[in-house]
Amino acid sequence: MPEIGPSRRWRVGVLIESSRAYGRGLIEGAARYAREQGTWSLSFEPRGLEAPPPWFANWVGDGILARFPTPQMAAAVLAKRLPVVDLWGSLPPWHAPMVAGDNEQIARLAFEHLQERGLRRFAFCGPVRGSSSFLDLRGEAFRRQAAAAGSRCDMLFLTEREWSAADWELEQRRIAAWLDGLSRPVGILAGYDELACQVMNVCQQCGLRVPEEVAVVGVGNDPVLCELSTPPLTSIDLDAPRIGYAAAAWLDALMRGAQPPPQPIRIAPRGLVGRGSTDVLAVVDPGVAEALQFLREHACDGIRVGDVVRHAAMSWSTLERAFQRLLGRSPKDELLRIRIARAQRLLTDSELPLKEVARRCGFSGAKYFSDAFFRATGSRPGAVRHQ
Repeated sequence: MPEIGPSRRWRVGVLIESSRAYGRGLIEGAARYAREQGTWSLSFEPRGLEAPPPWFANWVGDGILARFPTPQMAAAVLAKRLPVVDLWGSLPPWHAPMVAGDNEQIARLAFEHLQERGLRRFAFCGPVRGSSSFLDLRGEAFRRQAAAAGSRCDMLFLTEREWSAADWELEQRRIAAWLDGLSRPVGILAGYDELACQVMNVCQQCGLRVPEEVAVVGVGNDPVLCELSTPPLTSIDLDAPRIGYAAAAWLDALMRGAQPPPQPIRIAPRGLVGRGSTDVLAVVDPGVAEALQFLREHACDGIRVGDVVRHAAMSWSTLERAFQRLLGRSPKDELLRIRIARAQRLLTDSELPLKEVARRCGFSGAKYFSDAFFRATGSRPGAVRHQ
């Protein structure tokens, strides 16, 4: 990335939505770059993904950071004849360089995560083709990952709509028909978190169990959307602040006369954040599947392995051998794994006292919880909370 020293003050228009977590992350990164330079004046107001704000028509500046989902908005931005960095994917690179997440790495993270859960059928759900060239490429990258592993990937690209209630219902029915035609269990990558939540909502309406029949991964890791979903949504953290920072640095270079890069600037995602929407192990043994479902639903209710044995209607030794054969661990280990995973989420996402975390995760006391957590993770609960 070009290293450009400060000179005069630059007037930069920021046409990025503040209504989404991803947009706010981009703004955060761009603002950090601007503070470091000390020579930028940012024109910005809170907004959604709509037409440029009224002030933009008469605005005079030096460069623009923009996400423009519609041709009309793209035209308004390009009419300024200023250096632009595209953060949506609406324009070909010779009009404006694009900075975004690396789709190949996004697809690989999602596919490997689903494959590790024993899934062998995959699908991708994205917005209407052409609305974002980068999202089109995201689906293709996921399809290639599946093909390289010898698996099929079914694709659904939604039709364009005007956001009316009738269009919404039609889209819901189309997703439902698509899901009904998929072989299950199936692992689905949705193009972004909002769409992943929509897929999970349709699953709930159709009586399809998530994650047992349909495991879903989103992109964006919006904390509100991910935790609002039932179960919570697994998602890929794109590291939006780093993308926004890189976009600002490239805009700085363009405003100073640098040539735009010939290809999009791809930023590696921070990683995948696993949650309940993919907390599944696809197994064919019905007894083990029954035991796993019971464990997922009641592991934090203080149950013991004997309760699992009775629910699965199998002998202790039979269930033990089946777990070791199919999962590589015992029912007791799986019970502890689920409790520890729940504890990790509560330690990072809540302010609950450690004693209450222990209780909510099914541990009989705080000391037993602390020792078990340390054996499983190598860290004490208090240290994880501090970090």
